Amino acid sequence: MADLSTDFLGIKSPNPFWLASAPPTDKEYNVRRAFEAGWGGVVWKTLGEEGPPVVNVNGPRYGAIWGADRRLLGLNNIELITDRPLETNLEEMARVKADYPDRALIASIMVPCEEASWKAILPRVAETGADGIELNFGCPHGMSERGMGSAVGQVPEYIEMVTRWCKQYYDKPVIVKLTPNITDIRKPARAAKNGGADAVSLINTINSITAVDLDDMCPEPTIDGKGSHGGYCGPAVKPIALSMVSEIARDPETYGLPISGIGGVTTWRDAAEFMVLGAGNVQVCTAAMTYGFKVVQEMISGLSQWMDEKGYSSTSDFIGKAVPNVTDWQHLNLNYITKARIDQEACIKCGRCYAACEDTSHQAIAMKPGRVFEVKDDECVACNLCVNVCPVEDCITMEQLAPGAVDERTGKTVEADYANWTTHPNNPAATAAE
Repeated sequence: MADLSTDFLGIKSPNPFWLASAPPTDKEYNVRRAFEAGWGGVVWKTLGEEGPPVVNVNGPRYGAIWGADRRLLGLNNIELITDRPLETNLEEMARVKADYPDRALIASIMVPCEEASWKAILPRVAETGADGIELNFGCPHGMSERGMGSAVGQVPEYIEMVTRWCKQYYDKPVIVKLTPNITDIRKPARAAKNGGADAVSLINTINSITAVDLDDMCPEPTIDGKGSHGGYCGPAVKPIALSMVSEIARDPETYGLPISGIGGVTTWRDAAEFMVLGAGNVQVCTAAMTYGFKVVQEMISGLSQWMDEKGYSSTSDFIGKAVPNVTDWQHLNLNYITKARIDQEACIKCGRCYAACEDTSHQAIAMKPGRVFEVKDDECVACNLCVNVCPVEDCITMEQLAPGAVDERTGKTVEADYANWTTHPNNPAATAAE
């Protein structure tokens, strides 16, 4: 059996699945249920400083995007950080950590961008026995208007400054949670590393409005006739998260910086994709809110089975394994040739591939009598749109052809678009060499 245990910054947990700082980790009751269900770790919902209490809305807090089958694809969240007293949270954290010493427990923190505020809260968090802290520099709503959350995460200089304060006043791992609401994710990651961060976690939620009520003319969720932007999460944000994680993993200035991957993790496969792109573990929120805490059991069994099939004995065997294959466009091999192939036995004759290609692409699919669809190799540029729109899995596939080979279907020689890319004027490397 594969060993799913992880050692992230010296923080040990029985598996790489942590619950992210969010409503599911707001109190002791929830966290105990999560640990009993099998989660390897928890990032406690973000704590704030003592003082005037945070007040959340008492109306709807979530907007949603659904697929055609009513599957939840994304949530828009307007909830703020914990509205429970700081002391209550700290007492509960201490009890939970004492009862579950083998599970990771991280305290998420967000206080004003002032050294005194961080200096005051950090010793109190340390007393709970938490394994580390996560600096919430990502929240895009509510708190950002108060100069916290993404308002800090969008300014690399602030990230570095606050991280330095935390490393000065706290002696356990410091994880910096990054906002995706920024042009280049590498810059805040570099700032976190320069400030001494032990790791970064990403992505936090994406600033969004998911829908508008066209009767009331108000964004959803609607609070007494008004709406606000919120944080977007769930399966829909996974592609953005994967890209940002990979950018940090392959950036020479942040290479080797541990990463906790967040963003749409719903299955074991999602987790594996984050991990092969450089994440040492993953954090989950929306999947737990959709299916309950026991969803982690499917993640654990799926990842374990995949690791057994691939011959991986531990998660360290595959973390970062795909990073060397992430490159910039100009380094792609333009002598690599593929053509679409349609399995006539699997085809249900819906014509979706034909309509998509004929109307919006390269007119490379012919419709013959009897609604038989065939690829015209002379016109096919291997965009694989037909593969993506086909409702039958593996009905349409891409077949690799070697440059210079004779295509048995057409009797013609296969040629690349740019047979000699090294000297082609569109190649930046060739232009620079000249």
